[in-house]
Amino acid sequence: MLKPIATVVSERTEVSDDYWGGVKSIIRLNADQPLSTLEGVEEFSHLEVVWKFHKASPDDVHLGARHARNDPQYPKTGTYAHHNHRHPAQIAVSHPRLLKIEGRDLHVEDLDAVDGTPVLHLVAYFKEMGPRGEVTQPTWPTEMLGDYWTEPKAQQ
Repeated sequence: MLKPIATVVSERTEVSDDYWGGVKSIIRLNADQPLSTLEGVEEFSHLEVVWKFHKASPDDVHLGARHARNDPQYPKTGTYAHHNHRHPAQIAVSHPRLLKIEGRDLHVEDLDAVDGTPVLHLVAYFKEMGPRGEVTQPTWPTEMLGDYWTEPKAQQ
């Protein structure tokens, strides 16, 4: 079992499929993690954060093909073509912008996790570790995620 190393602190408490742009959060490192683990991290613009869908239930897991967001306008695709809580491990990976570090608090923007989310792993993002070569995908993710990074309606 993976033990969380940090917790998300955010005004966002409700899970949402869209409107994550500009959301500011804190990744609060657990007290058992030495502060020295953060040395040098402030020099990076982005983090890679692995976190647990803590509001999901094992009953939410779906193995097989289904329409994204249960919308028949999108093709049926298998579990591993989706980015959501319905995977067996119920974990996610995000790449928020690091704004600043204050003690155990990593202030970030565009982290699509809600308040109380357990963080399993974080690391400075190296562009050299990103995808190599041309990245391709079908059109439906771009269509479906058109508002994903739009500012939340309350902030507009």
